[in-house]
Amino acid sequence: MTVTRPARLTGAALAAVLALVPFVWILGDLAALGSPEDLLRHWADTGLRAAPFRAATGPLDPLLCLAAALTALAALRSRHAAGALAATGAVTLAARLPGLWSHATGPLVTALLETALAAGLLAVALLGRRPRPGPHDPVPTRPRPRPAAAAGILLALAALALTVREVRHSSGPDPMRAVDRFTGGRSAAGTALAVPPGWLSAVLVLLLAAAACSALTAARHTRPLGLLAGGLLLGDGTAASARALFPYLRPDVQPAAAPALDGPALAAGLGTALAGAAVLVLLAGRGAPDPAPGPRPPEPAPPPPYPRPPGW
Repeated sequence: MTVTRPARLTGAALAAVLALVPFVWILGDLAALGSPEDLLRHWADTGLRAAPFRAATGPLDPLLCLAAALTALAALRSRHAAGALAATGAVTLAARLPGLWSHATGPLVTALLETALAAGLLAVALLGRRPRPGPHDPVPTRPRPRPAAAAGILLALAALALTVREVRHSSGPDPMRAVDRFTGGRSAAGTALAVPPGWLSAVLVLLLAAAACSALTAARHTRPLGLLAGGLLLGDGTAASARALFPYLRPDVQPAAAPALDGPALAAGLGTALAGAAVLVLLAGRGAPDPAPGPRPPEPAPPPPYPRPPGW
């Protein structure tokens, strides 16, 4: 599926604005905290302790910002522009929907703006398609079979592991706690732009499952969908590992006074990050070349003359 040049320009503009929105919030947090190191520490400590300053952004926001920026570049130069626009628009729209029932003015306006921009990306990807690609239009290539199969297996396993993790977190004696994980109640409070953890897990599971099916069938839109899933998987695993290691990274806590290391959480985070990195490596290469066209069939014999000459 290819898109027209006006659709490419429109999609690139929408994706650039979509990347700019969380970038402005990140700059605000950076100015309030004072240094990039403090901002990274705050992201790693999200939801673990009460802080005098409540950051607006979390680990997901720089990932969505980077994805939108790369989508803007892909819309201008890549043959996978339609897939990149559709994948980024769908994921951003799904991730920002819970912000529409936020009570704060800033996050609500941001959620409205980002959902509108994400819906615009989807509309451009769907309505800006060429009805029939020309001979010189770059057509998306299929991924190579073996790397695509390996990436599909990793994505499917990651979706299964994330589902099991969310079921374990949501199951408990208090049903309201499980509801808050999907609606953003008080027990699941985080940053101003935070996505409820249960909702985010559901979005990631759906994205991973769709990317796994696409990779296992070697579809033409595998690369943009799989690279987005791998990037978010890498970010999720890195954030989980940082949360497990955070008590040991704080300069004001002595190692002897730090709590016991959560080994299973650290191992799960590292495994998730490694799986995401592996998916990025497997799908980042060139796609498989399209098969060469076969020989043309012979021209049919001309019909016999009419009327037939004598002796025909």
